Amino acid sequence: MSTAAPLSATPAAPAPLKPHYDVVIVGGGQAGLSMSWYLQQAGIEHIVFEKHAQVHAWRTQRWDAFSLVTPNWQCQLPGHPYDGDDPHGFMKKDEIVAYLARFVAKVAAPVREGVEVRRVVPLADGRFSVLTSLGATTARQVVVASGCYQDPIVPDYADAIPAGVAQIHSADYRNPQALPDGAVLVVGSGQSGAQIAEDLHLAGRRVHLATGNAPRCARFYRGRDVVDWLADMGYYEKSVLEHPLREGVRDNTNHYVTGRDGGRDIDLRAFAREGMQLYGALTGIEDGRLAFAPDLQANLDAADKVYNGINAAIDKHIDERGIDAPPPSVYAPVWRPDAERTSLDLAAEGIGAIVWCIGLRPDFGWIDAPVFDGRGHPVHLRGVSEQPGLYFLGLPWLHTWGSGRFSGVARDAQHLAGHIATALAGTRHATPALASA
Repeated sequence: MSTAAPLSATPAAPAPLKPHYDVVIVGGGQAGLSMSWYLQQAGIEHIVFEKHAQVHAWRTQRWDAFSLVTPNWQCQLPGHPYDGDDPHGFMKKDEIVAYLARFVAKVAAPVREGVEVRRVVPLADGRFSVLTSLGATTARQVVVASGCYQDPIVPDYADAIPAGVAQIHSADYRNPQALPDGAVLVVGSGQSGAQIAEDLHLAGRRVHLATGNAPRCARFYRGRDVVDWLADMGYYEKSVLEHPLREGVRDNTNHYVTGRDGGRDIDLRAFAREGMQLYGALTGIEDGRLAFAPDLQANLDAADKVYNGINAAIDKHIDERGIDAPPPSVYAPVWRPDAERTSLDLAAEGIGAIVWCIGLRPDFGWIDAPVFDGRGHPVHLRGVSEQPGLYFLGLPWLHTWGSGRFSGVARDAQHLAGHIATALAGTRHATPALASA
């Protein structure tokens, strides 16, 4: 009798693509899966191409202490509202991943993971040519749900940073222990930068923070989460066309606040009082010395002005409706810089790592259609582009504040599903049967 180990089975080759699909969805995150949910409700054939794994970004591009900055009740994915026992809490990373895993199971989308879409080109007959890493196919309709956060932004002058200083992007940051010894410079004070600076500060690391023009808001005010007040005030129902900035609101930096430890404000002035070193915007480097704009005080004042402005709007709402609530208050600075520090010697300050928190840029270079502005951003009306059959989903302020979040993507997906059903039916008067969000 032979004792040799059996030969390993040859992995099965991936199933080939069909030559044509009614709808191709690019991206298997919450936006793409929401789209699949509604297309399934309408009985519309489709396929989802996901370059990595479904909703992978929540596992691979979030730090260990990450938590939602909006309360759990705002998680309203189609057919899958928040299903825990703490609607006014803030899910931590592992809880978010588990919540999304349950959503993935519910949707059961026809998804092909590990398949990259490399080119989408409109054809003369109204279809689209879709070239993927698995081969080519065509589609009558294409939904781009890959988001707009693909390429990490790092300034060109980062090449001049001495080799002994580690550099990582916020998408790759995990925890303070993973960074080299020494002080840490965090560049950017938006949501990621402020929260990562806090994470390092709470761990006892010496932190230097280069601020920007990000606004901030209170976590709780007059007895409730600010998000609850703003929801009552109709802010989250306001469309981009109703916003005073109109499409310009899409360029706004998100307010910094945190859901960590049950939720609280992030007050950079308080961190400075506790030893964090604050600077204005980082502008360059020469001979191992970083240069900063003298705008720290202006950045802090502008953030506080937004903070107090939001609270004042809540005060007005309370007064107009005679709501019984705790008394109002106005934030007063707890720290001011004695002087603007406009340079930093990396070696003298013992900087061991720099965390770049200045965002990610979109990469839509694989779409060969005239639907982009001069900065490479898609031009659309609630996700409907001027190229017939080409749609976008899951972008910030695609329609409302919640469009790029768990709270509003379902309604946008439902809206696009209606357009798609009408287009496939070949008439403006088709009425698709869609489940409500």
